[in-house]
Amino acid sequence: MKTLVTGANGFTGSHLVKALLKRGNSVTGFVRKSSDRSRLSDCDIDYVYGDITDLATLTDAMRDVDVVFHTAAYVELGLVNAAEMERVNVEGTRAVIEAAKAVNLPKLIYCSTIGIFGDTQGKVINETFQRTQKDFSSAYDRTKYQAQQLIDQAKELSIVSVLPSGIFGSNDPHFMPVLNTFRKGRLKVWAGGGRVTGIVHVDDLAEAMILAVDRGKSGDHYIISAGDLTTREMFEIFSRETGIPAPREAPEPVVRLVANVLDPIGRLAGWQPPIDNERVHYVYDRCVRVDATKARQELGWNPRSPEMTLKEIVSV
Repeated sequence: MKTLVTGANGFTGSHLVKALLKRGNSVTGFVRKSSDRSRLSDCDIDYVYGDITDLATLTDAMRDVDVVFHTAAYVELGLVNAAEMERVNVEGTRAVIEAAKAVNLPKLIYCSTIGIFGDTQGKVINETFQRTQKDFSSAYDRTKYQAQQLIDQAKELSIVSVLPSGIFGSNDPHFMPVLNTFRKGRLKVWAGGGRVTGIVHVDDLAEAMILAVDRGKSGDHYIISAGDLTTREMFEIFSRETGIPAPREAPEPVVRLVANVLDPIGRLAGWQPPIDNERVHYVYDRCVRVDATKARQELGWNPRSPEMTLKEIVSV
């Protein structure tokens, strides 16, 4: 199988590339010339260099390709460049779709997010859920929702969307810095112990995307989550595995107060503070819970448990 992976150098993309190579597939990575490719240093793949919105380069890259895996995205919460996020996540996806149409691409696998469902207020939902939240919790949620709308409208293409929950792995750029601080005994305080997080190992996500090529139904969505845990439960697992005490939980009023102070300072100074109002919203006010039965039944997906995922990453 000849494949093209957008965002091949990223966290999800690089694990997908390795999974594809392990199965004997031919892989081309679509990355920017300036991209850090260190995650792919031991991978024998070809590269096409270009911006994700570069329609001509994307079109050339897709010629004679069997499957495109679209993982490229600007993923961040807090004080972000919303215009750049829209350019990458929305306009980039638009360009991928147009290029796929131009070459009559046989199959496109799109890496979406459970965030497109919005706040489910703790209700466990599946792919049939209709979004009820009227606004958006972040620029990331908004842009990924808009990108998913474009994907769903491209009915002339064979597209399968996978919707992962929180993605964890040994080189996770978002949670691993926190975990590394904990392992050094320096994480003394944390916020929102009751926050629920859906968990999927990045390699299990890669497996789901590959399974979706042959088993996924065109136009369908597949939630990819092994289950969820609260932040408190996560640190209890880490503590048992390492012997390091779990961090204390900061009082919610204090966390909100600190965020209210740091948020405007960060905006004025162009600085990403450790806590801001958007992150506080995600910690205390928003709860998305999902059921991945469809992926297990239709794709034959069999992920490791959330507990096993956390035990693996804390032992690395």
